[in-house]
Amino acid sequence: MDLNTISAVAHPRSREQLPVWTAGDAWLAGGTWLFSEPQAHLRRLVDITDLKWPALTVGDTTLTIAATCTIAQLDALPCPPDWLAAPLINQCCRAFLASFKIWKTATVGGNLCMSLPAGPMISLTSAFDGVCTIWKADGSEQQVSVADFIIGNQRNVLSSGDLLRQIDIPLVALRRRSAFRQISLTPVGRSAALLIGSIDSEGALSLTVTASTVRPVKLSFPRIPGGGELRQAITHHIPDSHYHDDIHGKPLWRKHMTLRLAEEIRAELAGAGRS
Repeated sequence: MDLNTISAVAHPRSREQLPVWTAGDAWLAGGTWLFSEPQAHLRRLVDITDLKWPALTVGDTTLTIAATCTIAQLDALPCPPDWLAAPLINQCCRAFLASFKIWKTATVGGNLCMSLPAGPMISLTSAFDGVCTIWKADGSEQQVSVADFIIGNQRNVLSSGDLLRQIDIPLVALRRRSAFRQISLTPVGRSAALLIGSIDSEGALSLTVTASTVRPVKLSFPRIPGGGELRQAITHHIPDSHYHDDIHGKPLWRKHMTLRLAEEIRAELAGAGRS
């Protein structure tokens, strides 16, 4: 869709060249949502793709995902054999309600900043203990976990003029055994529940609940719990008011599927541990 209210497009090539943020500004990266509907309040786009951030950087202890990294680039990342959780990357990429053409433009950062409950990059990076780096409008930086970056349905911690720079994933999280479950009301519909579980080297279980809830919920157990203990923990930590309600699933059904998928993950990881 044409944005016929735009009168200027800024092309900064460094942080120092970022323009002073004013009312009517919007960051532009993939633009898949930005150009999908009228944006009559906008007057200027700030194109951050000219900052030329490396899409993916594998360091000694972290995988850094630039906010401008596209879904296609992330999906194509070659992963070493010891990244046991690497299949989650491809599984979450395929949880998008999007065509392969959108994959080439839609960005990881854009998915986080939209902050939809069904955002699969939110599911992936929160399950991997991702940490967001935010360039604040006042020139400072802020780091916050992905799980805390999202605070509700289409709500996050960004203030006016703040820019998500990157998400850092600890490599140790990529080396955990993992299990993935996702369900939608229709075969190619938006995720109504997406859960990821993983086991660390000490046998502790981490369970991340997304899509069914308005924001990510992370549960941790020192060992794989029994079925009753898991159900009780989910019921205690996720009140009924936290389950999302829209045309893609009612809260009661989302809660039921959350409990069911969590038990499937628990059983799968417990079984793998005994094999």
